[in-house]
Amino acid sequence: MGAAGLIPELQRICGSDHVVTHPQQLRTYESDGLLQYAVTPGVVVLPDSAEQVQAVVRACHERGLPWVARGAGSGLSGGALPVEEGVLIVLSRMNRILEVDLENQRVVVEPGVTNIAVSQAVAPDHFFPPDPSSQIVCSIGGNVAENSGGAHCFKYGFTTNYVTGLDVVLAGGELVRLGGKAVDMPGYDLLGAFVGSEGTLGVAVSATLRVVPKPEAVRTLVAFYESQPAAGQAVSDIVSAGIIPGAMEMMDKLAIEAAEGGVHGGFPSDAGAALVVELDGSGRECETGFEQVKEICDRNGATGIRIAQDDAERDLIWRMRKAAFAAMGRISPNYFVQDSVIPRTRLPQTLERIEELAAEHDLRVANVFHAGDGNLHPLVLFDGRVPGEAERAEELAGAIVRACVDEGGSITGEHGVGVDKKRYMPAQFAEPDLAAFQMLRCAFDPRGLANPGKLMPTPRLCGEVPGPYRQHPLEAAGIAERF
Repeated sequence: MGAAGLIPELQRICGSDHVVTHPQQLRTYESDGLLQYAVTPGVVVLPDSAEQVQAVVRACHERGLPWVARGAGSGLSGGALPVEEGVLIVLSRMNRILEVDLENQRVVVEPGVTNIAVSQAVAPDHFFPPDPSSQIVCSIGGNVAENSGGAHCFKYGFTTNYVTGLDVVLAGGELVRLGGKAVDMPGYDLLGAFVGSEGTLGVAVSATLRVVPKPEAVRTLVAFYESQPAAGQAVSDIVSAGIIPGAMEMMDKLAIEAAEGGVHGGFPSDAGAALVVELDGSGRECETGFEQVKEICDRNGATGIRIAQDDAERDLIWRMRKAAFAAMGRISPNYFVQDSVIPRTRLPQTLERIEELAAEHDLRVANVFHAGDGNLHPLVLFDGRVPGEAERAEELAGAIVRACVDEGGSITGEHGVGVDKKRYMPAQFAEPDLAAFQMLRCAFDPRGLANPGKLMPTPRLCGEVPGPYRQHPLEAAGIAERF
């Protein structure tokens, strides 16, 4: 029985108004933010509670139907790509803040709560540090699945550093609690395994998050350079000096051009790169570090430095940086975004290599990235209307990923592997590493029903039972219900 046969039960669980079956409505959910991949799901269901999620997942398990959990759909690796004839579980209705406990610096939320809503709920004295550029729309469930970062991850860390507990529905429909309000819990670190597992181990139905006090002072500047390597050297020198900025972000000439057209931030049109540096902490700490940062920027050939004098100027600088992705449509009909990481000491050399690869493929690459932790976001620009150009862009994107791995980096920093980058996993991991990943996945989901086809480079099954979604051999033999 395919997903169509499950529709009456899904309607009973969630109500007919919250089960999508019309072909045109289903197309709304056929991809996430990575539009290069699209699959129409068999049915879409929008549960309103943990109990409804349990019932939906249990129904899928009983019938051997694959399912994918989806939040806001803003991911950029195809991690929420549906499975054809499978069930898409959309968690956007589960958007309640369940508890605010500022005495213990904890907030408990449902997975559909947006990233920025967490900071708003604890303002003005606290905030939630992970801040992806899509934070006004991306949801906590997706942040947990992909271990999202953001502009301030260099100093403050990623989502995994701020999740202390999760309520998770496993692939068989069981509800389990991983962690809690405490910083650390005894036993195996299943919480750490789940964050960043991209929906392949289950679905989070609530998250206990750590929030932190807002810093006393914030100072922000943007320095302009003739070239990216010069700006990259400034980044390396700032970190080598022992300074830990709250954020360090870089934009190249193409990114500046695109963002300027939409935001009108007043960045010079002849700048080869813009480096945004933000310090936060105590007032004395900021002032001392800020003078050092300005000196290092000047020493590395900055053609100009703009210092934010108030919150409005700081906001304008950040709007320029965060608008870069969306603004690319002003200079290119299409773009292919990548998300690789390199050691920051290799930043100048890697940027030069990206320029060489772009010239070899006769395509433009706009670079926007978290310079502090070496998380690059090269945007390969192309015109999908020109025959062969999309394929050439994808080839260039792959060459950039491999170049980053060759420099000792990673294929992804915060967007996740999903369906897009799984082909590059063998470039970073040996076969025994991948086999260990698969053993963990099979322990959580022996039938491979949770978000199948993602993360792993080739089809890997937990058992030898014939069919597209296979059981664990013990389950198939009737020896064990679960592995």
